[in-house]
Amino acid sequence: MVKEKIGRKKMIQQNSKIYKYKSSNNNSMLPGDPSGSPDESFFSGDKNNETLFFIDEGFLSKLSKYFGKGKYLKFDKIGFAKELANKERLACKKIFYYLAPPFQSEPPTKEEESLKEGHDKFVRKLREKGVVVREGRCQRLKIDGKFEYRQKAVDVLLAMDLTNVPVKYPNVKRIVLIASDSDFVPVIKNLEEQGVKTILYTYYQKKRNTNFSRSNDLIKSVYKYVLLSKQDFDDAPLNKIKEENAKQKKK
Repeated sequence: MVKEKIGRKKMIQQNSKIYKYKSSNNNSMLPGDPSGSPDESFFSGDKNNETLFFIDEGFLSKLSKYFGKGKYLKFDKIGFAKELANKERLACKKIFYYLAPPFQSEPPTKEEESLKEGHDKFVRKLREKGVVVREGRCQRLKIDGKFEYRQKAVDVLLAMDLTNVPVKYPNVKRIVLIASDSDFVPVIKNLEEQGVKTILYTYYQKKRNTNFSRSNDLIKSVYKYVLLSKQDFDDAPLNKIKEENAKQKKK
């Protein structure tokens, strides 16, 4: 009888749905998917698990300005992605970055030319470091007497690259998407049908009349979502090597 009870106990433990360690300090992380599969935080870390990062610069820039209280935070874009990959126990294989160049009048003003030069320099540095940069275009609209600038074709380029993941990267089974647009839902569902799970890093506020509204359709479509925080930006400083050296000197 004692042996039978022990055997049953082991069987129950084996069949239990394991989500993540109770000691995990990531309160924004969902505890796994509805099917009961364990999430990435449970594993000790298999660096052979490669992932792709898809970053909507428009959303990330907007969030950076919000956390910076009106000023854009300065952070290492590549380091930012790699730090998030480490949290997911994944290896960052490649980063895809989506943005639009600054608007240019005909002819462009000196300020517009200066902004374009800065943009081109930024894009060039990303590409030199192996980041795949996709550029849409910037549209200027005059609404109620004020100019508004909107990115065009950026979401289309991102959706196209997401669709190509199973073909171009057949070994990648989990991708990370940094965005907030529900337009990606059909693509995410299609990827899941082909065995590719999407981990969404996003941000939203529950209160009304906010710049960061919650997209229930997007959240429900992904394997897991995590809310970004200012700490995620702080964990990827531009001068990380200098910062670490400074800490060593203080010791």
